[in-house]
Amino acid sequence: MRPLNIGLSEEQRNGVIQLLNSDLADAYLLLIKTKKYHWDVVGPQFRTLHQLLEEHYQALTESIDAIAERVRALGGYPLGTAESFLKSASLKEHPGDLPNGNLMVERLASDHEQVIRNFRQHVDQCSEEFHDEGTADFLTGLMEQHEEMNWMLRSFLEGESLQPSGGRESANDLAGV
Repeated sequence: MRPLNIGLSEEQRNGVIQLLNSDLADAYLLLIKTKKYHWDVVGPQFRTLHQLLEEHYQALTESIDAIAERVRALGGYPLGTAESFLKSASLKEHPGDLPNGNLMVERLASDHEQVIRNFRQHVDQCSEEFHDEGTADFLTGLMEQHEEMNWMLRSFLEGESLQPSGGRESANDLAGV
């Protein structure tokens, strides 16, 4: 392939590719966890969670493809094996564990928060260390998607409901405590 001349040195591009591959690994592991929880959720909130998690794994699938394509656009090769994803991910699995719906949501929210923190750091590195504003902007967009998914997960766990007047009722108020 012809040499890439896009205003970034090979060292800069390789640094960004390494960041993107770690983001790819986290996204893939989060996809697997989200899909597994989508399959396994039971209980009174089944339909709500089943649909929400489906929306999330579809969004994650699209972002995974975008990250891999960004790696290729920078002249690199994306990770593509389960072993490489597990080695490069900051997220952890919970093999053999089948939590209830609320714990599933808590774990996914925590994972999204870890991904968001990673994106914040990677945006700064792309801008300040590698001078790649394009990837910084790309990662900012992905970070915003994860912030929205995290908001939806956290909202599911909130213990308050809205009153018809728009005020808040806590779970204790509803229970008569």
